[in-house]
Amino acid sequence: MADDVQADAFRAGRSGLIVRVPEAEPAVGAWRDRLDPAARAGVPAHVTVLFPFLDAGLIDDGVHAALGDLLSHHRPFEACFDRCGRFPGVLYLAPAPEPATRFRRLTEAIAERWPENPPFGGAFDDIVPHLTVAQGQDESVMARAEAGLLTGLPIMARVSTVDLLVHDGRRWERRASFPLGQALRGHLGR
Repeated sequence: MADDVQADAFRAGRSGLIVRVPEAEPAVGAWRDRLDPAARAGVPAHVTVLFPFLDAGLIDDGVHAALGDLLSHHRPFEACFDRCGRFPGVLYLAPAPEPATRFRRLTEAIAERWPENPPFGGAFDDIVPHLTVAQGQDESVMARAEAGLLTGLPIMARVSTVDLLVHDGRRWERRASFPLGQALRGHLGR
């Protein structure tokens, strides 16, 4: 996250949309608990779809319905996290190229619907789907974590929902979960 977004990330009422990746927890959980402040604040292993999203006070039944409808038009997919990557001060797992494109499309669709909420506050030019493992650590800690992570790759995950998280001033809480592909199933007669 950009420094200004990071500093404001834990404000009460802040919200975000994520894809939980529980399949990654055995490989990343202990590292994240020690090296990622978001994990200590209740955020599970995930790929961010859109952060920041709307202030919690603006999220009503209409927003829920719009998110549900928008996400219902995206098919569930398999994601393979097959390598580590780095941003300045951040170590992450990266999905293979095709799933990365699918994550990017989710972000683009939601950001297009709510243009007042660009990904990461507009701080970055590119959308780079990733699962953060460590942030703000010195290089030796990042190198040890990366070496430890490589032994557990690849990680396969099923992406079938997007979760809405809201910060209550203390921790992040899941407020809703939106399934992918509901509209498609109806059209396919399933």
